[in-house]
Amino acid sequence: MKTLYLDLGMGAAGDMLSAALLELIDDKEAFIKEMNNIGIPHVEIIAEKAKKCGISGTHVKVLVDGVEEHSHDHHHDEHDHHHHEHDHHHHDDHDHDHHHAEHDHHHASMADIENIINSLKVSDKVKRDVINIYKLIAEAESKAHDAPVSEIHFHEVGTMDAIADVTMVCSLMEKLDLDCVMASPVHVGSGHVHCAHGILPVPAPATAYILKNVPIYGGEIKGELCTPTGAALLKYFVDSFGDMPAITIEKYGYGMGNKDFEMANCVRAMLGEAKEKGSEIIELSCNLDDITSEKLAFAMDMLFEAGALEVYTIPVGMKKSRPGVLLCVMCNQDKKREMLDIIFKHTTTLGVRENVYRRYTMDRNVKIVSSSFGDVRVKYSKGYGVERRKFEYDDLAKIAKETGKTIKEIEHEIAKEIKE
Repeated sequence: MKTLYLDLGMGAAGDMLSAALLELIDDKEAFIKEMNNIGIPHVEIIAEKAKKCGISGTHVKVLVDGVEEHSHDHHHDEHDHHHHEHDHHHHDDHDHDHHHAEHDHHHASMADIENIINSLKVSDKVKRDVINIYKLIAEAESKAHDAPVSEIHFHEVGTMDAIADVTMVCSLMEKLDLDCVMASPVHVGSGHVHCAHGILPVPAPATAYILKNVPIYGGEIKGELCTPTGAALLKYFVDSFGDMPAITIEKYGYGMGNKDFEMANCVRAMLGEAKEKGSEIIELSCNLDDITSEKLAFAMDMLFEAGALEVYTIPVGMKKSRPGVLLCVMCNQDKKREMLDIIFKHTTTLGVRENVYRRYTMDRNVKIVSSSFGDVRVKYSKGYGVERRKFEYDDLAKIAKETGKTIKEIEHEIAKEIKE
């Protein structure tokens, strides 16, 4: 299982993550050249070797109209009031000197950012990922400052370099094509950070909001080690946080920040093969002999809607020779309470049994492909040395009804088109 493990002992920012991931790919120069040609306005990306505390790694510099913008940290813009949110980013890592350069103070709304991203020469997946990450940041700012998302504005100073960092991370993630992304708990720093609203505690409110349900810690180091951009990238891409599992490491990458601390200011990325590890799931079951089929079907629909992994019934013979049904519900640990409530509310059972199982799954994703019949969803799955592809049945059935062709003929034609 191709696994990435991120060591976040010095927090994370967009530029540090992009630099660490860049170190894991073979042709770095070609990738940087490609990034400089995707059409981010006024931006030039430069990757340079950097050394901190004797460790050599990569530092990614984003020049906007020839100037590096890292002093524009996400928290500052002192002339702004609450709903014009900060230049999100810069962020450029833990550099928090908060100088304010003399720039025109234009603001980019979420809609402006979506327009810029949609115009880039990158895949639809990367566009979708970048927009989703920006939505996480905008939602966090909206909650932190009690303003609607439509009023959250990103500073134009800092918007382009932040877009560059986020797009670079999303493109590298696509290139690395990982089965699993894991990370250590996040070191967020300590002390305070200056911003438009005055002096805020670390982690700043937006960062704290994004990192809900993520293990974080502070420490000796004063300063903001994890920025909203860094936090949003982690929240979006990392599948689980915790100690490093057994991984056979093939490559290390060190992404350097701008500032120097007593510890090497970097994100360390480790790429390798992790042993396949099953996840634990719960099976809830009960025997029913006095429920109508309509009510049982309704209960099953409700369980699926609430996030059950699988719901099924098995016909069983019960006491007093009554034909009955065994209802089985598979769910993740965190859904157990909700599933129990639904089973008791919508069935006639007086008791539910629980079993814990280990479950092994292939990695799955759904892509939309264009065909001569229109868009069709394709389910791809891979793992354990196997790769499979399957067309969404509902889409094929719809085309079969419209064209009078058989499902097999349609599958064959679409497969041929994909190959071409």
